Amino acid sequence: MKAKYPIICLVAAAILAGQSCKKDIESDSERLSEPQLPENAYNYLPSNIPSDMSDLPFRISPSQNHLTSNGATLGRVLFYDRALSQNNSISCGSCHKQQFGFADNKASSTGFELKKTKRNSMAIANVATQDAYFWDLRVQSLEKQVLMPVSNHIEMGMEDSTMLPKKLGQLNYYPELFTKAFGSPEITTERISKALAQFLRSMVSVNSKWDQARTSNLSNYSEQEKLGKKLFDESGCNSCHSNEDLRPSWNSSANIGLDMLYADSGIAALPGLNNSAMVGSFQIPSLRNIALTAPYMHDGRFSTLGEVIDHYSHGIQPNKYLDWHFIENGNGPFFGEGDGIVFEPGSVNGEIIPKQFNFSKTEKDALIAFLKTLTDETLVNDPKFSDPFVKK
Repeated sequence: MKAKYPIICLVAAAILAGQSCKKDIESDSERLSEPQLPENAYNYLPSNIPSDMSDLPFRISPSQNHLTSNGATLGRVLFYDRALSQNNSISCGSCHKQQFGFADNKASSTGFELKKTKRNSMAIANVATQDAYFWDLRVQSLEKQVLMPVSNHIEMGMEDSTMLPKKLGQLNYYPELFTKAFGSPEITTERISKALAQFLRSMVSVNSKWDQARTSNLSNYSEQEKLGKKLFDESGCNSCHSNEDLRPSWNSSANIGLDMLYADSGIAALPGLNNSAMVGSFQIPSLRNIALTAPYMHDGRFSTLGEVIDHYSHGIQPNKYLDWHFIENGNGPFFGEGDGIVFEPGSVNGEIIPKQFNFSKTEKDALIAFLKTLTDETLVNDPKFSDPFVKK
């Protein structure tokens, strides 16, 4: 008789877990059946662009897909519409939540059949400044990238490329939206991708305390924030997080010594890539809104900024392919014969010795204070980027 109760408990736990997952992807029972949009479209064209980001308007509105407010409005509806998933349970916004800097607040996101994604959902801000996407940088076109989660067998499940236009054509609010955006009600995969890309490019983040500090010689910073910025620079963090978006000025990746052996090989796992030196290398992301985008890293292993700093302070592993920036006496990359880019790390007695920054509590707190200045409250509270299927 005693054996029954553990079994009953296990069954009950499984049912509750399933209900929890279902609730996770259907969290708003009062979702509107049609989007709630303003009578006149929001203005999605960029404004207040800092002088050192003067090329941003041109990147936001490239010649092959000019940004228009009507196009971005359509993109906003598509971004939040659960009809883009195979069973109407998941939208792009399910895994990229405005209040979390358009990242997910879970290590792995929940797909349309309650399966979990392999990697953490990346934040969205100033994607117009990027030329490659995903943790492994495998796609060089935003118009191509936006449709890949839609067709992914775990994320949204629309694997048949002809299915989505037909499905959206059955919804009465799309003909007018497509007409305003493209001049006719025709729904095509290309138009869907262009509208989504316009919406994402319009997510411009230039209103953080950091943006004000860049033009005022840090005059708006507290002493703690100034110390954090000084440590950030002196420790070499700005070697990789270098430009106005605190990302590399080029599409770049790094092995930051998370593990000795990586379960996920990162860029090295891309089909056709024969470069073992890229094992454990992942995209170096922007740090904008970093205080909102936990958990961190490609697998969401760190829950707090404190844990991230602890890793760089004293947790870097002496991985064979550790990026040279994190190696004592490390040297830069060079091109090996027939094997692409390889690295010549510094070593002591033939061993890779990771740098140990050993930040004190005061220094750690200062670094966190500085990273919090990268938060753009305007972006995460702007109604034109919010979910139009949620009643306001």
